[in-house]
Amino acid sequence: MTQTTRTTSHESRHESRRFHRKALASVAAVTLVATGALGTAFLPPSSPAYAQALPQTPITTAEHPPGSFAPIVNRVKPGVVSVKVKLKDDASDDEEGGGQPNLQNVPPQLREFFRRFGEGGPGGNMGRPQQRHGGGAAQGSGFFISADGYVVTNNHVVNNAKSVEVTLDDGRTLPAKVIGTDPKTDLALLKVTDGAPFPYVKLAHGAPQVGDWVVAIGNPFGLGGTVTAGIVSARGRDIGAGPYDDFLQIDAPINKGNSGGPTFNVSGEVVGVNTAIASPSGGNVGLAFAIPSETVQAVVDQLRTDGKVARGYLGLQIQPVTKDIADSLGLDKAKGALVTSAQDGTPAAKAGLKSGDVVQAVNGDPVTDARELSRKIASLKPGTKVDLAYLRGGKAETAQVTLGSLPNDTKVASANDNGGRRGDSQPRLGLGLAPADQVGAGREGVAVVSVDPDGPAAAKGIQEGDIILDVGGQPVSTLSDVAARIRAAETDGRKAVLMRVKNDKGTRFVAIGLQSKNG
Repeated sequence: MTQTTRTTSHESRHESRRFHRKALASVAAVTLVATGALGTAFLPPSSPAYAQALPQTPITTAEHPPGSFAPIVNRVKPGVVSVKVKLKDDASDDEEGGGQPNLQNVPPQLREFFRRFGEGGPGGNMGRPQQRHGGGAAQGSGFFISADGYVVTNNHVVNNAKSVEVTLDDGRTLPAKVIGTDPKTDLALLKVTDGAPFPYVKLAHGAPQVGDWVVAIGNPFGLGGTVTAGIVSARGRDIGAGPYDDFLQIDAPINKGNSGGPTFNVSGEVVGVNTAIASPSGGNVGLAFAIPSETVQAVVDQLRTDGKVARGYLGLQIQPVTKDIADSLGLDKAKGALVTSAQDGTPAAKAGLKSGDVVQAVNGDPVTDARELSRKIASLKPGTKVDLAYLRGGKAETAQVTLGSLPNDTKVASANDNGGRRGDSQPRLGLGLAPADQVGAGREGVAVVSVDPDGPAAAKGIQEGDIILDVGGQPVSTLSDVAARIRAAETDGRKAVLMRVKNDKGTRFVAIGLQSKNG
């Protein structure tokens, strides 16, 4: 039995024999393990609330690990909490993007692991955990990041929460409010208002090195305050969980219920938020993945001030530079992001970027591949001015671009137009769409502005930047057109809907299976 598992655990009638990510939160109660305080990011250094800050004097160094981790654990453990979540009656894991993981960007070794142990053999069902039953609960881990009560956890821990409580290391159980969530990085920010000031920990400002010692604290299987240790096994892992994957891989034992909990360095700083595991059994096999602290810091800062995350936008369609492409362009190394098109009217087009350019750096920081460029731009706020270094015809060029806002006022193609009524079975394609003429992508069709990596459209190769021209044999230009054609296909009893899709490589027909949202 093999599973790829988010570190939240879930109760079900039987164990599914498949390799899938299980939310590190369990269907019994969600436990957040507070580990890293953002300190000065939230309050002035002179604020009285900082009186409870956990001491930050380094106990040891990565080069000289301790004979015992007890001093570190004793110092940071008070900042770790458990979180219990009561779920909405209609909550299900499918609503957070269940379905098949996108294996396109997964390392070959892990990709084979996913396929081998997927239910039904290669290419089987490798989705997220089973449906959460109505009136159920979940549990995971998290940690305080400020003395005035801000707590970090995973989005999938509190997704569809009706109410949230956190249990502190001293035994107190207090209500918490969800301040904001960011599904694309699987992070969430909570606020506990009663009982302040709280002990908290800090996020590390620098990335750990492969081989550094780490300590994880969490609530595996409801056993709160569990401490495990290991090392950083790798950095920059892309496991197909989302568009901005950049995970730390650690071998500290992580199990179901650890979701949202912290991983510390030997100085007692949070270097990552435990989020997913790869396992043949659903338990620890030494393959755990944590969101790095620099990502956590950037996301949490926006969630605290705005309750949501706004991301920078260039308006480029890009692809990796392969060795063959590098050779054809006369490049020494296969690095950078190749521009396939710059959408009309977007920041990149206004700055003069064109198809065939190879972006090599952002503000002087090298760009390794197309995915890294996407992450760098998404980490910046709209309105930020960035300097892009790129090659055009073998000649080095630079351009200053003022970032736009990543279109986020889009709807999933399966969104219904039934006035918000519940109970209708609606197909889910996993696409974020916008009229092409509203995002500078031409005058015809509907533009794909985001793709759920676990959705059926991604499995058929639909990518951000594609233009949907027809659905069910009829032209479409608005989101309502798309929704209407999908409903018509479902009414006709069809198991799939045919779309005519255009991108820089040409126009093709794609048949996408219709998944019932409530099924």
